[in-house]
Amino acid sequence: MTSLRIVLLLVLVSLLSGCGYNTIQRKDEGVKAAWSQVINQYKRRADLVPNLVNTVKGYATHEEKVFTEVTEARSKVGAINVNADDPASLAQFQAAQQGLQSSIGRLLAVSENYPQLKADQGFLQLQAQLEGTENRIAVERKNYIDTVQDYNTYIRQFPTNITAKMFGYKVKPNFTVENEQQIQSAPTVDFGGAAPAASQPAPAH
Repeated sequence: MTSLRIVLLLVLVSLLSGCGYNTIQRKDEGVKAAWSQVINQYKRRADLVPNLVNTVKGYATHEEKVFTEVTEARSKVGAINVNADDPASLAQFQAAQQGLQSSIGRLLAVSENYPQLKADQGFLQLQAQLEGTENRIAVERKNYIDTVQDYNTYIRQFPTNITAKMFGYKVKPNFTVENEQQIQSAPTVDFGGAAPAASQPAPAH
């Protein structure tokens, strides 16, 4: 009896492997890891906001509307408990991140009216950190898009789709098509142009 159970177990393991169960597990974990990197970079950007606001405030004391906008946008981002497997939750997350990026762009545009601020070393360092973070966000988002697409394509294939359905694995939502088109290369973040309002569009997240 014991030998029969062992044989049946080996057969079951073989069938699961042949039907893609192990690969589904690996790809699912890959999606989770890619999403964690996306979140890490968005958090990095949000963490830069307080210092950026305080630095600009030191020179641009009459820009209270902009300070309020960026602070509220950061707060909105922090209040979202995103579930990347829920299309509505992911869309809400994208909208909030887009709002934060737009408000940061308006805050940076303020520097054009304050030459001393533009020359401040702390401000210049924050600009460099923000630019690097925006590039990392773009890279990690694209990696996530590719990873999700790979996972979704795999679990739709026969006979893997049967295994996926049997164990409850479903197609995962992804970033919007518009965002996917914009994300093919990292954005150029121009902090020193003469017309920042026109040269710093806010791509969707």
